[in-house]
Amino acid sequence: MTTPTRRLRIGIGGMSIESSTFCPHRSTYDDFRVTRDADLLARYTWTGPGSDLDDVVEWVPLVHAVSLPGGAVERETYDRIKVELTDRIRAAGPLDGLVYDIHGAMSVVGLQDAEGDLTDAVRSAIGSDALVSAAMDLHGNVSRRFADQLDLITAHRLAPHEDAWDTRERAARKLVERLTSGKGRPSVAWVQIPVLLPGEKTSTRLEPAKSLYGRLAGIEAMDGIVDAAIWVGYAWADEPRCKAAVVVTGDDAELAAAQARSLAEEYWRVRREFVFVGPTADADTAIAQAVASDARPFLISDSGDNPTAGGAGDLPYMLERLLSHEELASGRSTAIHPGIMDPAAVAACFEAGVGATVNLSVGGHISKCEPYQLTGTVTALQGATAADGDGPRGNPAYDEGGRSAAVTCGGVTAVLTERRKPFHTRADFGELDPRTYDLVVVKIGYLEPELYDMAADWLLALTPGGVDQDLLRLGHHRVERPLYPFDDEGFEDPDLTVTLL
Repeated sequence: MTTPTRRLRIGIGGMSIESSTFCPHRSTYDDFRVTRDADLLARYTWTGPGSDLDDVVEWVPLVHAVSLPGGAVERETYDRIKVELTDRIRAAGPLDGLVYDIHGAMSVVGLQDAEGDLTDAVRSAIGSDALVSAAMDLHGNVSRRFADQLDLITAHRLAPHEDAWDTRERAARKLVERLTSGKGRPSVAWVQIPVLLPGEKTSTRLEPAKSLYGRLAGIEAMDGIVDAAIWVGYAWADEPRCKAAVVVTGDDAELAAAQARSLAEEYWRVRREFVFVGPTADADTAIAQAVASDARPFLISDSGDNPTAGGAGDLPYMLERLLSHEELASGRSTAIHPGIMDPAAVAACFEAGVGATVNLSVGGHISKCEPYQLTGTVTALQGATAADGDGPRGNPAYDEGGRSAAVTCGGVTAVLTERRKPFHTRADFGELDPRTYDLVVVKIGYLEPELYDMAADWLLALTPGGVDQDLLRLGHHRVERPLYPFDDEGFEDPDLTVTLL
């Protein structure tokens, strides 16, 4: 790295959410954690005075807004955040570059390419001379409109996203390298692939994603290449941009295009080899297998209502199925099912107190489904605790779920929350220890690392909801066709021409 004659001025900002257009939830400003000034710089380990970049870069915090995945963002909320971001870019004065910290699968009511719209506004505010480096989730979408406005683009290379913070740092360091070297914007080789798969079929723990994503570091190391990235796309938004994509950036445009084409062709060639990250079953079969197993705890993913993929998080479907099983209803086997969002039921439990018997109508406030009539004993009450989701090493901005209440009926303990909340770690369960139950039924898709390590065995239950794994029964009608798996037979030779932007 060449030390410039002056410190570079690089802004940091963005807007990050994953939005299911099949989820009736609407994401509002209150759903976002909005960070500015010193708090924004504190998100990252490479912006502090002890960083090796300190002598080279003056980091300029703009605004960053991030939310737990959910339904489409209300237009007023989106416009408010977009205006603040672009106003702060203009007010910051001349910037050499921008670390653009986004997800890539945001849907906004009334827009069909939210990141494209946002990035148009960002480019207009920062000007054509500054370099913009985007750090993205591999489950984002990369439209031509969006990619046209960017100079560097990278994405996670692991699913689950154990490298999320590494990705942000890579985007920042690549940007600094380009600016200090004076090389400016590299060639951007972009191609979309007519494949749209759920993340639970594209985990990098398994083939073929393991080998596909395993190629990226080697491509990045080639002379003339800056970065290589593959996006799976976001399966639960019904928008034309939703499909897989490859972007390779480099100073050798011909090599970048050749590598992008090679990755795209391999992705297409292995499209039918992608399988679910774990064994699957319908809800009743999964429960029966789990109860009959000797493996403890046995984890089941309630995948269709996963709030960290965009589900509402308030469907009581799995609770009803658990209590329909005689072993669990009688208490001969036990299960904990956390994360059903119902603020009214939580309030009733707090009013009744621990030990009280309550009669509750659980769930359906967002999803507008039939609530489940639950009669049980309040066995635990927990107040809100601060989440560390925005810390440098935490998960990205999963807000705390407010108060929670545990209600036990037979052998089943349902954990009800005031707000939509994921349960990914042992700490998320609070005073309740999931390892003491026979079954742990979590609203999630593939298991996050702590749950994966906890599980003696597990099944992915193919349940209904806004992020249903069975894409064909959701009713997509705005995606570009033909598109695998919606179209298969007779669809053998797609146009995988690489575009140099």
